[in-house]
Amino acid sequence: MSRRIEIELTSSRPDGTWTWRAAGAREPKGVLDGSMLASANKVGDVLKVDADFDVDGISIVAIVAGKERVEKTNRLELLASDKPFKPVIETKAPRSERPRRDDKRRGRPDGASGVDADGKKRRGPFTPPPELPQRPKAKRLKPGRVHRNEVLASLPEAQRAIAERVLQGGIPAVRTAVADQNKVLAAEGKEVIPADGLVTMAENLLPKLRVAEWLDRADAAADDLDTLDLRDLRSVVTSGDDPAIARDESTREIAARLKAGLAARQEKDHAEWLSDIDAAIGVGRVVRALKLSSQPPKAGARFPAELSARLAAAASSALEVDAPADRWVAMLEAAAFSPIRGQLDAAAIPAVVAPELLACVTRLAPAIPKIAAKFGVVVAPGAAMPRPLRPTRPVEKGKNDKRGERRPARGARPNAGAGEKPRSVQADAAESNTEKTESAEVKVENV
Repeated sequence: MSRRIEIELTSSRPDGTWTWRAAGAREPKGVLDGSMLASANKVGDVLKVDADFDVDGISIVAIVAGKERVEKTNRLELLASDKPFKPVIETKAPRSERPRRDDKRRGRPDGASGVDADGKKRRGPFTPPPELPQRPKAKRLKPGRVHRNEVLASLPEAQRAIAERVLQGGIPAVRTAVADQNKVLAAEGKEVIPADGLVTMAENLLPKLRVAEWLDRADAAADDLDTLDLRDLRSVVTSGDDPAIARDESTREIAARLKAGLAARQEKDHAEWLSDIDAAIGVGRVVRALKLSSQPPKAGARFPAELSARLAAAASSALEVDAPADRWVAMLEAAAFSPIRGQLDAAAIPAVVAPELLACVTRLAPAIPKIAAKFGVVVAPGAAMPRPLRPTRPVEKGKNDKRGERRPARGARPNAGAGEKPRSVQADAAESNTEKTESAEVKVENV
């Protein structure tokens, strides 16, 4: 049974036959009798043919028709005009002045506020809240390696490998590296390295390396003292109280300068923090003000009573009965971790409580007792305070986890800040090591 296919003529042979191949492809290919073609056919023509497919290959039975390009005759002719061109300019009204779709349906012109036929009050057009001035983003600490490199360069070659291990992971890193290398040496039948002597050597190098490491961080903090993130600056100042660092004469001057800079920065940032909260309340951005109030730059500072009263009144009045559930949830999530959480109250609650709103109130009930009482949520005695929700990482299409759910973003590693504990410093060891330790120095170059 024949099948209709398209072929392309590839060459003409002296014996009157033509070679062909499937149109647009390398395979299949074959030979056909030239008597079947018209005299006008040439190499490269695409023909529609009937072909038989059998065990010996493909045989062309008949030529059906060739592909011809059809020229379109119904073209429009563009005639030039002598009239000057006048562009059409469209000017749209600002978004806040455009009538809403529901206003047009109800016959309310230009989005004006009013009352509908049922006597229910309608809201006017949405006006976005004014923007607040943005503070420049604080810089993160990026220490160099000048002091550490100087210390490493001053050490003998045999001790340099141990010092690098100490900088990477402290004394435990040296013990682990020696134990791993001793396993290899024991397996090869070689003499193992005395671990006690190398650990003593590392303990002797540790104070000097700790001072160099702190000086690199302190230099970077001093260069960006006015713009450095307060958490990083506080961490550098706190670690400067380490006895191994404090008793070194090279650190005293810069440590005193950093402490004075930290005190000045805390006072400045605290004043700006209160100013930003006041500005947010003034323009009606209550959620923004609540979130700012929960992030004080100076730990232990008292929140001003006058500002606290204003913020509590603004947050309570924003909890309107006809406000949507997501507005209530956003307000309660921000207020539950602010200084005014105990003062937050609402005149009334929505007539129909959405499930997500009730779940939010139940979770935050220990922090917002007045709101919880309005919703009928009972707070158990001694109930633990809630924690802020962890932000969820947006998942791209097709990148869900095995259960098909969104994976939450990994929580940022908490910064110890002022409560960061300095690493323990080993006491000064004896000035001289045993002869056995000195003979092992060459073996630890790769430790």
